[in-house]
Amino acid sequence: MNNSLLYYSVGALLYCPANQKNIAASIASQRFGTKYSLALCLEDTIRDDCVAEAEHILADSLHRLDALAQERTFYIPKIFVRVRNARQIARLQKGFGTAARLVMGYILPKFSLENADDYITEIVRANEASAQPVYTMPIFESPSMIDLRSRYDILYALKEKLNQIEDKVLNIRVGGNDLCHAFGFRRHDNESIHQIRPIANIFSDIITVYGMDYIVSGPVWEYYNSINWKKGLYHEIDDDRLCGFVGKTVIYPSQIDIVNDAYRVSEKDYQDAAAVLNWDKASHSLVSGSASRERMNEYKTHANWALRTLHMAEYFGIKNY
Repeated sequence: MNNSLLYYSVGALLYCPANQKNIAASIASQRFGTKYSLALCLEDTIRDDCVAEAEHILADSLHRLDALAQERTFYIPKIFVRVRNARQIARLQKGFGTAARLVMGYILPKFSLENADDYITEIVRANEASAQPVYTMPIFESPSMIDLRSRYDILYALKEKLNQIEDKVLNIRVGGNDLCHAFGFRRHDNESIHQIRPIANIFSDIITVYGMDYIVSGPVWEYYNSINWKKGLYHEIDDDRLCGFVGKTVIYPSQIDIVNDAYRVSEKDYQDAAAVLNWDKASHSLVSGSASRERMNEYKTHANWALRTLHMAEYFGIKNY
């Protein structure tokens, strides 16, 4: 289990095409607030014949952001670049120059047995050449993991490969829309992706294999302006949390505050988590009623939950209602 706040602090990850020319200005003006991370995408959002141009625009944006940050203080989110392939990582690191210090790491789309070794090799090389850690977030969205006859073998084989860079893997991410696409599924704004059993089963298997050692982040919610989009997003995040996800990919700025609010820890959970982790180990009893006298707390049973809860409270905050 990742026991550092860092792994919980990706939070709401806002996706943005890397060829947007107003990225630096938007960050400097704090247009998206002060509690989010940013994914600058060079993959699905960029036309195949526009990749070189997008890379140039991205490098320019980072240099302008770096210059603005030296002029005044403002919130700079954790910035990640979603690449198209492993070869792109070294090229981007070199092209960013000194502005590479603003990039926390790289998002690896369609992570699979076919590309895992190449991706991992490039992340290792990037760390060897960098004065600061270069993190990564692989996305589990490849159709190859749909087949039940091989899914478990694939998930465990990929985990063994990721063990080489475990401390550099901030989150495991899941591609809900990509997996739905393989079946021709699409949820409405009053439905949670966890109601789609084939997709939910894949998510469950990913959590089972990775959830004890990595933070696994929730899938995109694609609604942002429909009648039910806010209620639907809260509903899906409730399901996300119950199933073991922390944080969520967002595709519209208005989703950020909802993700941050929905992941706040209740006062009762916070009090119980603190009580569990501050248990008197010399006590003859490792079980007692909660502060609210509503449930049982047991040190040996609830310690992992308590640690996870306190990390979430530290990053997302505590609900006072």
